[in-house]
Amino acid sequence: MKFKNWFLMFIIVFIVWILLNNSFQIDILIPGIIVAFLVSSLFCKRCNLFSEIILTPKAFVYTFIYLGVFFIELIKSNLDVARRVLTPSLPINPGIVEVKTTLKSKFGRMLLANSITLTPGTLTVEVIDDSFFIHWIDVKEDTVEAASKEIVKKFEKYLEVIYG
Repeated sequence: MKFKNWFLMFIIVFIVWILLNNSFQIDILIPGIIVAFLVSSLFCKRCNLFSEIILTPKAFVYTFIYLGVFFIELIKSNLDVARRVLTPSLPINPGIVEVKTTLKSKFGRMLLANSITLTPGTLTVEVIDDSFFIHWIDVKEDTVEAASKEIVKKFEKYLEVIYG
């Protein structure tokens, strides 16, 4: 059992426990520690889910920066799609574009694809090696480099520090 994978699973399960119980009382925290320990020990024997995460202070800080950038992009794209729904006369130019990523980590790529999909107006249709095929509600750029810069780079620079 790899300690890093076990430890991260323990932390995640314990945080979920705290969120579900909405309490920091000792009589809630102790069973949470026991449950997190048991779940992590039982289900993370051959767990390699977190092996690509880089545990450094810089990666920790970049995780919070990434979350901030993601939520800002989420709000911006939600407002854009809402504006398009409320103003049907706005022109749209839907299409599928290819974008490239420099991320090498499978987990980082999965997180990038999901981040793109979760922001309204874009949907990751397919991933082949370092190419992502994105359905974009309003294609502004049709070259791979320009579309990559518009869609991917805002997330990628932070994920690269976190996952390599």
